[in-house]
Amino acid sequence: MKVVLFCGGLGTRIREYSESVPKPMIPLGHQPILHHVMEYYSEHGHDDFVLCLGYKANVVKDFFLNIRPTTFADCVVSGGGKDVQVIGEVSKDWRVTLLDTGIWRNIGERLWAARDQVRGEKIFLANYSDGLTDVDLDDMVRRFEVSGKLACFLAVRPPLTYHLVDMAEDGGVREFRSSDRSDIWINGGYFVMRPEIFDYMREGEELVLEPFARLIADNQLMAYKHEGFWRSMDTLRDWQVLEDMVEKGDMPWNARVSSERKRRTVIRAIP
Repeated sequence: MKVVLFCGGLGTRIREYSESVPKPMIPLGHQPILHHVMEYYSEHGHDDFVLCLGYKANVVKDFFLNIRPTTFADCVVSGGGKDVQVIGEVSKDWRVTLLDTGIWRNIGERLWAARDQVRGEKIFLANYSDGLTDVDLDDMVRRFEVSGKLACFLAVRPPLTYHLVDMAEDGGVREFRSSDRSDIWINGGYFVMRPEIFDYMREGEELVLEPFARLIADNQLMAYKHEGFWRSMDTLRDWQVLEDMVEKGDMPWNARVSSERKRRTVIRAIP
């Protein structure tokens, strides 16, 4: 099924990078976070992508126009660079639609602009392109199909690191404690939808506001709860956390890398 990726935001909260490249093109390791997201979907068998571009759309276009099978693979070069042999598996052949949806549009407007690209699909996927997870996408899609609803989003617990303060009217502190996430669920930016979602949308509306409110009123929206790994890249601190994970080879969103890491751990543990 097709995967709609929203790649046009300004990324103002991570300005250290987003002034030179769009947020989805900020690198994690040797590849942009957008590529990590696409690899996640590809590992689940979804290789047809629709990229909704906006801010610095040319940077994203240049990346895909110049990408080659050897970009992220081990290879042997000979003949002065004329002969290139890939070592191991060759990257999958993705189909990527590059759709310029405008600089100042919100997520709802970008999805609305891509509606013709998913026309005829029974179900399509969508993503904010700035978060990574190890959620079982196949199970999420299966539960959505059984539900008969029109839209589903990934519900996750935010990685809160704040301390909560309980204060009296006069400013006196009654309690100071670590944050408790037990009752907090947020939208993780991973969606499963049917094209009928567009019947609930109006041009100019933000996706999770008016359209989702209409879906809720008709009991057509579901949440898929995920207690496992999830992290969005909203700030420089978030980027640092994800970058450290990539450097250590700790990439739970990448099934292939995670399996290899587990295998090496088992080998090291054998006496």
